[in-house]
This record gives sequence, C-alpha cells and structure tokens, in this order.
Amino acid sequence: MADVVYGTGRDVTPDELTEFYRRLQHDIAAQPKQIKKMMRNSAAFVTARADGKLIGIARGVCDGLRGFLTECKLDPAYQGPAAVTRTEGRIEHDTNGIAAALAQRVLTAMYDEGVQRVDLVAYGTEVDFCEELGFHRGPGLVGMTMKSEDWVAGRTRLSAAATPPAAAQA
Repeated sequence: MADVVYGTGRDVTPDELTEFYRRLQHDIAAQPKQIKKMMRNSAAFVTARADGKLIGIARGVCDGLRGFLTECKLDPAYQGPAAVTRTEGRIEHDTNGIAAALAQRVLTAMYDEGVQRVDLVAYGTEVDFCEELGFHRGPGLVGMTMKSEDWVAGRTRLSAAATPPAAAQA
C-alpha cells in the first residue's frame, strides 16, 4: 500500500472534491459554488492522499460548544478486503487506519476549539467504526434527515395547514 499523506483541506480544490464525491457515488450532487461554501464553513477539514490521489476526507462543523462530524469518507479500495457495499465511501472497515486518522484529526481540532460534545449520524455499516472511535449510541436518539426537495414540499404543506379558514379571518 502507498504511503498516505494527510492534509488540512486547503490542499484540495472544489473540482477535485466534486470528482471524489462522483467517484464514490455520493448521493448529493453539489455544485462547485456549494462545495466552496462547504469547505469554507467547515471548522475542521482533513484530507488523505495516496500517490497524490485524494482517497479520503473528514469534516466537522461546530458552534463553539457542540460539534458535528459531518462526514468521514474513504475510498473503499483503501478500506481493506472486507468492504462489501462500497457505497458513498461509508466506512465499513478500516484495515489500514486511514479513516480513523482522518476522524481523529477532525475531532482533535474541534475539541481543541473548546467543543464539549461531538455528534454524528452513522449509517448501518458505519456504526462499528464510529464506536471504535469512542462514540456511544445515545439512549432514545433517532437519526433523521431531510433533503431540500422534501423541505420545499413540506413547507408548502405546512403553509397551507397554518392558513386559517376564511370564516375565522373575519
């Protein structure tokens, strides 16, 4: 295996990151303008490269008190032979410790900034990896998500429900 070099996120361009997401078949098709904003708004951003090729990233956002490990993605070719689904760079196995090194660098940066708690959402195959990092399943917590198209549809429905009937307006 090639030597892995870790960077601070300033070593990647929006176009390279867009290509990385495409290569990993990520489900969000971000535009370069959105990628730039995402990079700028990350409290911590770490990259991993092998032979100059971007093979992994990890990012975190925080407000000074709480942080969120927004993503830790690793090219499945570098996860080890047990990676099965090879979906979106989700960490199934980390035979070489690359994903753990990425996540640890992001967590260190956020805790060094004074964050008292870091949360994340793990998808099925990522749970074991996250527990190995030291995360715990919170009692009663339920991970939820909403895409922009769901918000638009839901907002229309919510607006209609919030409008009082004509007779009540008089």
